[in-house]
Amino acid sequence: MFLSVFDMFKVGIGPSSSHTMGPMVAAARFLDMMRASPFEFAGLKGSLHGSLAFTGVGHATDRATILGLAGFVPDTYDNDKAEAALADIAKTHTVTPDGLPTLQFDPKTDLIFDYDTNLPGHANGMILMATDAQGDVILRQVFYSIGGGFVLTEEELAEGKATDEGAPVPFPFKSAAEMLEMAKSSGKSIAEMKRANEIARGCADSFAKGCARLWDVMNACIERGLTTDGILPGGLKVRRRAKGIYDALMAERGMNLTAPHTINDWMSVYAMAVNEENAAGGQVVTAPTNGAAGVLPAVLRYYLDHVPGASESHIEDFLLTAAAIGGLVKYNASISGAEAGCQAEVGSASAMAAAGLCAVMGGTPEQVENAAEIALEHHLGMTCDPVAGLVQVPCIERNGLGAIKAVSAASLSLRGDGEHFVPLDAVIETMRQTGHDMHEKYKETSLGGLAVNVPNC
Repeated sequence: MFLSVFDMFKVGIGPSSSHTMGPMVAAARFLDMMRASPFEFAGLKGSLHGSLAFTGVGHATDRATILGLAGFVPDTYDNDKAEAALADIAKTHTVTPDGLPTLQFDPKTDLIFDYDTNLPGHANGMILMATDAQGDVILRQVFYSIGGGFVLTEEELAEGKATDEGAPVPFPFKSAAEMLEMAKSSGKSIAEMKRANEIARGCADSFAKGCARLWDVMNACIERGLTTDGILPGGLKVRRRAKGIYDALMAERGMNLTAPHTINDWMSVYAMAVNEENAAGGQVVTAPTNGAAGVLPAVLRYYLDHVPGASESHIEDFLLTAAAIGGLVKYNASISGAEAGCQAEVGSASAMAAAGLCAVMGGTPEQVENAAEIALEHHLGMTCDPVAGLVQVPCIERNGLGAIKAVSAASLSLRGDGEHFVPLDAVIETMRQTGHDMHEKYKETSLGGLAVNVPNC
């Protein structure tokens, strides 16, 4: 099993990797299908299903789909151009993607939120259609946004592409047990094995540059969040808090009376900064999703800024180790809140961050696996219940607590020798079973939990 660092960590836009990035990617793929088709197209239509319908407005799913059909993609997204495009589409009821004729598309009538029809492949389903001059559908494709910005057609999902192994790699571990056995027999760390797999699929030089860019985008997101205040969009009138907390922490630096637990506030504020940016539709890195995008950067920033002896030369090892754990979770369970609740998002992110931190602080492969196990175990059962369908409450604070748990898990594992009672594989399987048994109203539909017990205004 191989899942690249650049699959697990993707540069994109907020507020959601599955509900914003995924639909935009799906729309771009549909345009490519149209470009490769011999038919003459005159219009576009679409429908959103399951969780994409129930929380689509709060997650900007409609906006992302519209922009995707206009030719926008997450990696090169420009907000000013997007706003101009949306205004033009609303006025002309047309889109003109590169390589295609002007196409009729009225967002108010041609993109439907279908709350009644669930598609069979995944909770995040959508159908895109192209029509001829008479309005008849001549091209139709079902897409599933399976979490973390990953998108599959219904045919790809049926063929098992969600777990496609691809070309061979030197260390093809599919479980934590296999990962530890390979580390023991090879004498390599988890990061070293993961790096060998990455290089086998690409170029060492481009890999280093890619990792550097990922951290640059993550850190820039933290910085924007720490220096921006105001009210988040969406109608809940949630106030940004990261800047105020950060300013207070900076003012307290050097004071002898600062309580030791204040370090938790630093971890939280880094994570909250990212998720406030995500909620505002800013540029983030999926880690492994947008809803959980703050956990891993917060822990890495904590390491660099607060841990004695920390070095930026360890960033690659941190990302490699975290991606190895994230790959195991995705392959054997899920990273989608719509499929398994927030345990699959913030829980997975916390496990990944705990593993990364443990690794760069000198942990053995066994201690790294233990760190990931502790972090994920103590997120089991966590629901995804965003108030008003917005990735704000409880999501922003939840990332802060996920970062704190990750650091605590890494610290606990480093205090031991790697031996522990519950293996990571058992926790991942438990998370999968728990997600399967969890009621749908607690899986990113905003039909239960905090979403219905907290006033939306």
